[in-house]
Amino acid sequence: MLRTGSSLGRLFAAGLAALATSAAALVVTGGPAAAATTPGIDISHYQGAINWTSVRNSGVQFAFIKATEGTTYRDPNFNTNYVNSYNAGVIRGAYHFARPNVSSGATQANFLAGNGGAWSADSRTLPAALDVEANPYAGGTCYGLSTTAMRSWIQDFLTTYRSRTGRYAVIYTTTSWWNQCTGSWTGPWANHPLWLARWSSTPGALPAGASVWSFWQYTDSGSVSGISGGVDRNNWNGDRTRLIALANNT
Repeated sequence: MLRTGSSLGRLFAAGLAALATSAAALVVTGGPAAAATTPGIDISHYQGAINWTSVRNSGVQFAFIKATEGTTYRDPNFNTNYVNSYNAGVIRGAYHFARPNVSSGATQANFLAGNGGAWSADSRTLPAALDVEANPYAGGTCYGLSTTAMRSWIQDFLTTYRSRTGRYAVIYTTTSWWNQCTGSWTGPWANHPLWLARWSSTPGALPAGASVWSFWQYTDSGSVSGISGGVDRNNWNGDRTRLIALANNT
């Protein structure tokens, strides 16, 4: 999701009936062919000023909004977007762009939770998302980490975020990056909703071990009333009722 100047965006949703009685029931029943989908976007300060009433009136029902990156960066438009999207009736969630080579996962999870990524059961706040993808800076695609070290970093982030908020974070990633940089790790998918980034007409292959996607970012050049220029478009793999259930952890 990263663009220039530390801004980003990307993913989609689904769940198995067998998970319905567990924390993993945050992922809606149905696979990639599920008929009911819910449209959304992800944004950062890159999109500039946003008319959230127009966004909601256009049919957009959820948004992931960049909050933080690494250990020091806070998106300057986050507070405005987070409040205004909520007031317009958009179900919103924060996201954090991972920098695994600059600190521990716990440090960055705490930074996110302390700067907008916390959670409340108000029917409009999603658990925050960890955006972990190819390194846009110096240091190699996998941030110079081995697959074992990357798994440990991600687990550290996820465990700390859950300790801080009581929620399983959403994970935004691409299939190719995940399989390469984590060594096709299957561990998180029993509980953590997958936000898949794939700019195509179909979700395609999922990361190793993931049987369903929950969010799918299918383009980075969508058009939405109330936003100037292109924007990342996403779908949730279910209807609004199930998305609210994810928001409320029910």
